[in-house]
Amino acid sequence: MEFWDIYDINKKPTGRTMKRNDWCLKDGEYHLTVLGVVARPDGTFLITKRVMTKAWAPGWWEVSGGAAQAGESSYDAVLREVKEETGLDVSSAQGGYLFTYKRENPGEGDNYFVDVYRFVMDVKEEDLHLQEEETDGHMFATLNQIKEFAAQGKFLHYDSIQAAFENL
Repeated sequence: MEFWDIYDINKKPTGRTMKRNDWCLKDGEYHLTVLGVVARPDGTFLITKRVMTKAWAPGWWEVSGGAAQAGESSYDAVLREVKEETGLDVSSAQGGYLFTYKRENPGEGDNYFVDVYRFVMDVKEEDLHLQEEETDGHMFATLNQIKEFAAQGKFLHYDSIQAAFENL
């Protein structure tokens, strides 16, 4: 069973944990998630399409990410999530942490911080080993293609992370 650390409003660990997807958080309590944008030197970005069996946002495009496990640093979590979902080891790539945003869902027990990272590396098709349970395809998309998916309402988190795709 997977556990997540519970953080306070200042993104400091409280010393308590929650079960994955338990949604027991009170207002002012948060868990930590991470997103890892993988960019290539040519200015394209690796994006993946969510499998249609996902309960939330099936078939939408996204970047790799997920929750940090209890005791896991944000950086270690993003390295793990990118590796699990794409097969890529981004630990020696250029880039790193960009910014954090916070999402509050009052009364739902699901408040969270999102640490956003960008890694720049030369990725080839043969480097990818996509997690089939999570992804139903991928593409190396231009910023304009990503904006188009976002305009269609089919790109997760775009409004919150669009700065991660700019100023490469």
